[in-house]
Amino acid sequence: MSLEAIANLYISKLRPRAQEELEWFSQKPSLESAIEYAALAVGRQGKRYSHQRRLTNISLKNARQLLLDNVELIAQAHNFEELLTLLEQILAPVYGLSELYIYDTALRIGAKLNLLPEKVYLHAGTREGARILRLDWKAKALPRNELPNEFQQLEPHEIEDILCIFKDQLKTTDLKKIEAELKKNCWYSC
Repeated sequence: MSLEAIANLYISKLRPRAQEELEWFSQKPSLESAIEYAALAVGRQGKRYSHQRRLTNISLKNARQLLLDNVELIAQAHNFEELLTLLEQILAPVYGLSELYIYDTALRIGAKLNLLPEKVYLHAGTREGARILRLDWKAKALPRNELPNEFQQLEPHEIEDILCIFKDQLKTTDLKKIEAELKKNCWYSC
């Protein structure tokens, strides 16, 4: 599958659901309400998001309480990076929370605060996608312009989705072509 096909598939099939999720969080009646749902990893249907099903109820409840206890501090975040860093600090004492959980929680709360990522943040799944594309997969985040041209039309949080969701399909792309394009544009190893 080509990178263009992956981007087009995301746009046509997955983007609407992702936009709907963020819109739902943005429309919560209060920041506390958005935090409540985001911390418990519960969406519009009242069910836990499937990729966070392994988290324990106690970890989620502890995260919710810590976040609600810090709602005033969260409300003062100026951008997504600041929000994510703050959530990492607040949630550090909670056992069992992954980078993906903290990122997803920040993204959902960020939707309410109108603070969306300006970079592509990496966690376990996205790191694998970045590694396959021979990007700096050890970085915390990548500027959008360091990713292939086929992804430039997407928002950073959408590229994060693609790197995670399509990591297996990325393995079958023409990496020689991608590598040549990256070198040509001096996107890595310059």
